[in-house]
Amino acid sequence: MTEEKTVGFQPRGRYFEEFTVGDAVISPGRTVTEADIVAFAALSGDYNQLHTDAEYAKGTIFGERIAHGLLGLAIASGQAERLGFMEGTVEAFMGLDWKFRVPIKIGDTIHVEAQVVRKKEMRRLGGGIVVFDVAVVNHGGETVQKGQWTVLIKSKPLP
Repeated sequence: MTEEKTVGFQPRGRYFEEFTVGDAVISPGRTVTEADIVAFAALSGDYNQLHTDAEYAKGTIFGERIAHGLLGLAIASGQAERLGFMEGTVEAFMGLDWKFRVPIKIGDTIHVEAQVVRKKEMRRLGGGIVVFDVAVVNHGGETVQKGQWTVLIKSKPLP
């Protein structure tokens, strides 16, 4: 048996130079479950009755329990990562501007649509900033959350 050598990590993601304004991606869908809401409440400590009490939620404007807004954002982040275009090349999530437009309900299937809207080289940081317009869309085609994510991406290594 021969010993294998690790040559180095080869990221699956794209480097800063490989992003172009207008590039767009769409994630697969993911159905939000009651278990997701319960787990998120436990993880975050946010047991707001709107999310955790079916009887209470019946009396709200939504008429039923809804997912935490931040749960939707967390799932969106995971969906974007799952696409692989930032895997191994993201240096930092630098900020976001985010709007919660429509509630995510138990049983909704959501996906992410993201498009590059700006880039700025940051040589001193070893890469550049990429700004994405991001939308979380439900199975009915409604944009439930949207905004911009600002991410620092590594530059391509020199040969």
